[in-house]
Amino acid sequence: MSPTFPASIPVSATPSLQPEVNLFLPIVQPSDGPTDSTPYWLVDQESLRDEGVLFGLSEASPNEKIAEIKAYFTNQSAPYEQAIDHYNERVAELDRFIAQRNNRIDDLRQRINHLINRQPATDNLIRTLLSLGVSVMLCVGNFYLIDETLRPVFANRWIAVGVFLAGMFNLFGRTSFFYEEGGRLTGRRLLEEAGLPLAAASFILAQAIQKQPFWQAFALFVFVFFLFLLAGKLLLSLLTTLRHDLAIIQENRQSVLDKQQQLPLWQAQAEQLEREIEAVRAQKWPLVAALNRVETELARLNAQGDQLVNLFLSEFELARSLRDRLTEQQRTEVLRNYNVM
Repeated sequence: MSPTFPASIPVSATPSLQPEVNLFLPIVQPSDGPTDSTPYWLVDQESLRDEGVLFGLSEASPNEKIAEIKAYFTNQSAPYEQAIDHYNERVAELDRFIAQRNNRIDDLRQRINHLINRQPATDNLIRTLLSLGVSVMLCVGNFYLIDETLRPVFANRWIAVGVFLAGMFNLFGRTSFFYEEGGRLTGRRLLEEAGLPLAAASFILAQAIQKQPFWQAFALFVFVFFLFLLAGKLLLSLLTTLRHDLAIIQENRQSVLDKQQQLPLWQAQAEQLEREIEAVRAQKWPLVAALNRVETELARLNAQGDQLVNLFLSEFELARSLRDRLTEQQRTEVLRNYNVM
């Protein structure tokens, strides 16, 4: 009844990626006969019945014999339990390996789907370049207008450059309040936005009114003032838009490059991971089959132990119920006959 196992159950310490499976699975079989550690009264059922009758006719308690039967079968089931623990540990290790590979496959598939579904973003590069060119021409024209106005009074052109820069490139805010919707206009914001352009335009007006009629000088003031308010911020905002458009073009190019290079690479990696999972499953199923065989044999061994305990108790209780009906001489004669047998 003692099970026979191989000396060891060799399995790979780490999951192999090859589809071949090279496992020495234990062949669990009961022994053909009793071993040296088997009690004589457990050799067969007749001996166990005799033992139950002897204990039933005597004054002894059945607990000692029941404990011996259970201890014997516990000792017999120990190799099976060790094999079950080994198989469970190995199967859990392979399951963790498969779960890790599945997580990586899911991540790769998400990247692949995101890359496939990514559409090129729309850019306005041509429109931005045209607007930027017009804005530059507008600023250049404004400078020459200021230069022509100030030249009769200030011959040094750098004065015109300073006035132009002071009024044109007001850098207090990223955008003018003229371009914002729903923005809160405060006195400080108004002073920041319009203070320096107003001062520069007023300076030009003061110089223009000396050489030009009032209405012409005033029209120049209004024209230059609004150019200062709008054109400078327009130029800076167009430069920001140009950078944004160039970034969109770079992203589109990178997306095309990724579809040509990364997409085949990720697909190949996902296929490789799937092959690894299949190889590990090829190792797992023989282990699961062997685990089921060992669990079945352990359940059979435990059931056999329970059956022998019940057999002993039934013979014991039957003999104990008859003991009081027999005389002392009859009990002695029965015990002598069992001892002779």
